[in-house]
Amino acid sequence: MSEGWKTVGETLVDILEANDVEVVFGIPGVHTVELYRGLAASPIRHVTPRHEQGAGFMADGYARVSGKPGVCLVITGPGLTNTITAMAQAYQDSVPMLVISGVNSRTSLGHGRGRLHELPDQRGMMATLALMSHTLLDAGDLPQVMDSAFAIMGSARPGPVHIEIPIDVMSERIAPPALRATIAARPSADRETTTLVAAMCRAANRPVILAGGGAVSAQAGLVTLAESIDAPVVTTVNARGLLAGHPLSVPASPSLKSVRDLIADADLVLAFGTQMGQTDYDMYADGGFPELPNLVRVDIDATQLARGPVAAVPVLSSVSNAVTDLVAELGAETMKGEGIARAARARDRAFSELADKIRCEVGILEQIRDTLPGCIIVGDSTQAVYAGNLYYEAGRPRGWFNAATGYGALGYAPPAAIGAAIAEPSSPVVCLTGDGGFQFSLAEIGSAKDAGANVIYLVWNNDGYQEIESYMVDNGIEPEGVKPSAPDFVKIAEAYGLPAERLSDVRHLPEALRKAVRHKGPSLIEIHERNTAGATA
Repeated sequence: MSEGWKTVGETLVDILEANDVEVVFGIPGVHTVELYRGLAASPIRHVTPRHEQGAGFMADGYARVSGKPGVCLVITGPGLTNTITAMAQAYQDSVPMLVISGVNSRTSLGHGRGRLHELPDQRGMMATLALMSHTLLDAGDLPQVMDSAFAIMGSARPGPVHIEIPIDVMSERIAPPALRATIAARPSADRETTTLVAAMCRAANRPVILAGGGAVSAQAGLVTLAESIDAPVVTTVNARGLLAGHPLSVPASPSLKSVRDLIADADLVLAFGTQMGQTDYDMYADGGFPELPNLVRVDIDATQLARGPVAAVPVLSSVSNAVTDLVAELGAETMKGEGIARAARARDRAFSELADKIRCEVGILEQIRDTLPGCIIVGDSTQAVYAGNLYYEAGRPRGWFNAATGYGALGYAPPAAIGAAIAEPSSPVVCLTGDGGFQFSLAEIGSAKDAGANVIYLVWNNDGYQEIESYMVDNGIEPEGVKPSAPDFVKIAEAYGLPAERLSDVRHLPEALRKAVRHKGPSLIEIHERNTAGATA
């Protein structure tokens, strides 16, 4: 054997290091142990969840906060299928996630011989929800395959990528590749298109900007553009905090009538990095989002530009490149109008649309934000999160995200918050989860303890699936199956060694949060909708 050659597992670790991977999430098993060879000597940190779905959600939260791909190592069969839900959430929300799994030996693939963890066609199954799914049949192809994976995640619309490595390939030795980070190539609009859009901006009297999750990395340029053309900026759930506190910010859902009125009145709508999907733009499925004859839509994905509202001018570009080019084309021009006043009216009217209960919940979110400056709130599908998705101004970009959009997976927030805390350990991370959703991934508080993750688990306890129960009642359906019993969350947390308390009054929340932040590592606070004073209007 040639000197200096390494196993596929060892080389994989080297390639991950070269691409600035700092942490991987996974549960080792006999089908992946060879991928762990060399990991202990690497600076890459390994975080062990209690379930592979947790690994995927941790990778998702890490990616959203760090801006880098989240990486998972999982076994073949059940380990990979357990990760599918997290991959689907990442696909819907355009989150870069690299899932590396084992698979049985090459000679067994497709034969159905009853091998441990065998699936009929694992790669074929994963290809339905991954941007790329590849089986590494030749060990020497590893560098090229990994380069393709990072290029796909970095150059186009992000999402999950899957690579499976047969167990007999993992231990093979290959020549050391030239190690380098994969260079992403992000598209830009042609000069003619940029000039056209700039002319449309100059001619507009009432422009509006719609900013989605794809615009988060372009914060500075987007603020400059909005100020230059005097445009209110409506932020979707994944873009909240993009213009935190700015007078042009409209941190309210385009599913609300007042926000739709603002958009419908615009003589130019610029949509940046937003899927324009139902969970943001038509939450109540009433079909009332206005027609946009004056829509300029910027997206990194050509296929996405062909979906949803038809744009008068579709622009294939990353948001960063498009905004940079457009600001340069406009130069130092500043168009003064009624943008700030229009934004203020939209904010006020949007808030007044909300029911008293929702306004109360938004007030609690604002209390968290103001008590913990720079905090990140990671939400599950629970009523307070739905309220924030309707109206809430996060204190910073990447400071508000949840699973109540897109795929809508319950149990997302407890592990995703761990990933967020690992990505940014200096920032307070609050996991806002309901009593029902928390039980989907309750054991991950043990993972938070092991990882020393600074996560405050804020449990919004309303004795079951209250959102679904209310929907049933509103539609004349006798509620059934919406009252799963919950454990004593305080005792559960204490059993894991976490400090925990149940609030008697929401007024005590700021001090409870400050106390939790002073504690290094995870902690838990419970608000009970009926038993905590001030939890409802």
